[in-house]
Amino acid sequence: MRIALFTETYLPHINGVVTHVKILRDGLVQLGHEVLVVTADAGARHHYVEDGILHCPAHTSRRFYNYSLSLPISNSRLRLVREFAPDIIHIHNEFGIGMSGLLCAKILRVPLVYTLHTMYDDYIYYIAPKPFVKAATDVSHHYFKFIAKHSNALTGPSQKCQEYFRLTGLKKDVNVIPNAVEVDQFSPQEVPEEKKQELREKCGIREGSMVACFVGRLGREKSVDVLLEYWKAAVAPEDNIHLVVIGDGPVRPELEQQAQELGIGGMVTFTGKVEHEDLPPYYALCDVYVTASLSDANSISMLEGMCSGLPVLQRTDPLNADQVRDGKNGFNFNSPEEMIQKLRQIQSMDVEALQGFKESVIASIRENGARELAERTLAVYERVRKKKK
Repeated sequence: MRIALFTETYLPHINGVVTHVKILRDGLVQLGHEVLVVTADAGARHHYVEDGILHCPAHTSRRFYNYSLSLPISNSRLRLVREFAPDIIHIHNEFGIGMSGLLCAKILRVPLVYTLHTMYDDYIYYIAPKPFVKAATDVSHHYFKFIAKHSNALTGPSQKCQEYFRLTGLKKDVNVIPNAVEVDQFSPQEVPEEKKQELREKCGIREGSMVACFVGRLGREKSVDVLLEYWKAAVAPEDNIHLVVIGDGPVRPELEQQAQELGIGGMVTFTGKVEHEDLPPYYALCDVYVTASLSDANSISMLEGMCSGLPVLQRTDPLNADQVRDGKNGFNFNSPEEMIQKLRQIQSMDVEALQGFKESVIASIRENGARELAERTLAVYERVRKKKK
């Protein structure tokens, strides 16, 4: 099968969508399929294909983390996609490149699959002042509903995607396909002890402390401010538990200031931006992954932490309830008191019990590799091709 994947961002950028598309592409190629990735590239002066990637001229958007944005209409792009002759067009974003994928699918009469990766209601504040948030949300719902209505199949990494489309007024089923991770890349056995010790010193972590981490873009939707409030309410210095917040983003200065004002600066370290390839030692340094975010559909950073054997403490999210199974790969919590209770429960485990728990965490993520993602997605492709015929 020949598959064109349309994504606004791709390597060398790193985010959840890029990681998903990269792993999907790898899995599809492993299974013998041909893949063309169509993406915006601010460095491209004309459309060209290189190493299976169609680079589309774009401009850089400072508002959106310096990502590239491309116009949806281009005869050159259409010509190159037509030459590739895709059997399926699969869009992973909803902006210039995503709309371009929709138009190409209509013109070439090719089945269109649309994956919703982002719960956009949590991101409206990036583009709309507070008085206009509701109006902007209504407009966005109409827009995403339009794309979904013109797609032959919808997929998403969580049941949250079904709920999102329901809010837009769309009655259409979403095929839930969990995100994938490069499991072996995050094996903790690959990180030498001296590297972990070096990072402990760099992060100002006391010897013998339990280490909890959060990894991700520091935007308001990630609710790191809630996590800090919980930390202040429940974690005492004598608990000897250190929080490492890994990542950068627009609210990082506010969060650092909040930690100081709450008086927990000595228990919390902000690392700033860490390149994706440099993350494995940070995960290996930690004992548990903790998040208060309710905006994620299926956090890839969380899954990467699980690949490193980190049990996940997740603020209860009913639509993601199946992702963290109590006692199997982590625990859910509803309050600061429940959070510290679970942290202490993990902290008090003996070496044998903790090792068994970590192995259970890793086992729970083993079915989320490139091949599995590709096989689940291919099943959707086959169904829409049969329907189209």
